[in-house]
Amino acid sequence: MTIGLELEAWLLDRNCLPTPQSDEFISTANDERVVHELSKFNFELNADPRELSGDCFAAIQGDLDALWVRCVRAAGTLGIRPMMIGILPTVRDEMLQPAWMADSNRYDALNREIMRARGDRPLHIAISGKDDLAYRCDHIMLEAACTSLQAHLKIDQVDAPRLYNAAQIAAGPLVAATANSPYLYGKSLWAETRIPAFEQSTKLLSFPDPQGRNVLRVTLGTGFVRHSLLELFLENLSYPTLLPMMAEANEELPCVKLQNGTIWRWNRPILGFDGAGTPHLRIEQRAMPAGPTIADGIANLALSNGLTLALGKADNPAQTHTSFEDARANFYACARDGLEAQIRFEGKPVAAGKLLLERLLPEARAALAEQGVGEDDLKLFFDEILARRIETGQTGAQWQRACYEAHGRNFQALTERYLELQETGEPVHNWPV
Repeated sequence: MTIGLELEAWLLDRNCLPTPQSDEFISTANDERVVHELSKFNFELNADPRELSGDCFAAIQGDLDALWVRCVRAAGTLGIRPMMIGILPTVRDEMLQPAWMADSNRYDALNREIMRARGDRPLHIAISGKDDLAYRCDHIMLEAACTSLQAHLKIDQVDAPRLYNAAQIAAGPLVAATANSPYLYGKSLWAETRIPAFEQSTKLLSFPDPQGRNVLRVTLGTGFVRHSLLELFLENLSYPTLLPMMAEANEELPCVKLQNGTIWRWNRPILGFDGAGTPHLRIEQRAMPAGPTIADGIANLALSNGLTLALGKADNPAQTHTSFEDARANFYACARDGLEAQIRFEGKPVAAGKLLLERLLPEARAALAEQGVGEDDLKLFFDEILARRIETGQTGAQWQRACYEAHGRNFQALTERYLELQETGEPVHNWPV
């Protein structure tokens, strides 16, 4: 098995506001692993894949630490700073407009075609949490506010159905443990507000699921896989095509990959090809936010991979005792309430934090150990970071809310303090309020 990740991040000016300088920043960074994202104030880092064994997580952290230092230096020459967070507390509606979209034919076409497919009807964004947010927009730029850490796990065809279904069941507890997006436009919403914000920012009805619900392009899915991930690629045919096929020379199955790339399942099946043209399958877990630190992000990567293996390779795989409807309800409950979410696992009610601490963390740790991951990696990322974070309850989202409660409604000060602590590299469970 091979693992990897993509990390989306922000560019901030001296006032901790988004700054549309990605072109200059990426040119200055001058590294093929630093690429554009949807907006001019976002960028993405791509870590080199590693075999899931030994010190793989520490190795990815070392690679990402070095790449982040490069980004900090590149940004510094422009008088700006990079930052990892799910939703930036200081972002404002006037910044999430088409004028701030990256200069890319793909993004321009996606925006145009989604709105055309909606009959040019505006998107209605409505999120209810501690506060309520409701407004309308005629573009998809709210998606740019939702920056994530995307975990990749390369799998084989035999294990694919079990592991994909396990990733679906793991998504809820995973979001509870990693939440880092409580504020949007000055409103206190969900612990992981990225989930409803991303779903609603590209809202385009496609077809009804078995329960009669209209399936969106950003979705947990319609049910468990039965025999093969081919079922998901066949399901892709039920979605309206948004982009024309523009194949590059010698590209493998371009239409399949292009359509799949415009359907943003929270667990996306990936059909990839290596340099020799050999195909492989990956699961891309997209539900986790960026940040708070690289150490936190690598711990989250380890938890994602470990939960998928533990739940998928058990003698009685998770899908036999947890229904898809429970997994779906758990996902949204955990996004809304974080570690305090009340969910159903194996048909029984349980608090997400309790389930993680008493069962899922030990099982994920053991699954990675069985796969050959070294004890030093497991001790650092599970015992010293994940367990402490869940014991204290201090996720990135909880820290932001505690900071707000302690110091008042000053999102610039909150962001400055967050960035200061992020730059220390200390995991979020140790951050003082």
